[in-house]
Amino acid sequence: MRDARVAPGDLVVDVGAGSGMLTRSLLAAGARVVAVEPDAVLASRLRRACPGAKIVAVEAERFRWPDEPFRVVANLPFAHTTEILRALLADPALPLRSLDAIVQWELALKRTRLWPSSFQAVLWSTWFELEVVRRLPPAAFAPPPSVAAAVLRATRRAEPLVPTEAAPAFASFLGRGYRAGTLRRVVPTFARLADGLGLDRAASARDLDARQWAALFRSVRGRR
Repeated sequence: MRDARVAPGDLVVDVGAGSGMLTRSLLAAGARVVAVEPDAVLASRLRRACPGAKIVAVEAERFRWPDEPFRVVANLPFAHTTEILRALLADPALPLRSLDAIVQWELALKRTRLWPSSFQAVLWSTWFELEVVRRLPPAAFAPPPSVAAAVLRATRRAEPLVPTEAAPAFASFLGRGYRAGTLRRVVPTFARLADGLGLDRAASARDLDARQWAALFRSVRGRR
């Protein structure tokens, strides 16, 4: 738990707790643990094995995230990874402090690469710093999965790239940009703005990283 920077008293959510391997480690680190496990049999075993944790037997998509600052340390179910990450990282109003999650290797690379960028990666990077902590080969698991995995870390930025209150407007602006592909279709004055922002006039949506998207958004809003 040292790698995940969990301190005694931290509220931590273990999503897809399974047999409770992470849950037990989190409890040993002194965390207040909420273990989310939809399988009723596994949830019942968790209650007996980890009496210090709060066990919630519900699908992660239906789980109500805490209202107080919390962390997530989890081995996310691969079939629902994107939906869970979207729920956690797309809304800056959610009081998530950090996330350390085991995900598929390819997904981790896609969400942390600078180019070509993607809507999800840029949106999440506006509020969180994303990084791949390590690669985990299939042999690290029992039974081994068919693909490699990675530890994906998201740490809340001390200062978001866009003001929190502007989150809905920024997400809408970003969505229009990626749907259009060419930025000039979304921002008629893009060529002029690009010169001031140090961007390529011919840049497409995927050519901009999170900081560049945020700068473009602030520039467009400032001219209204």
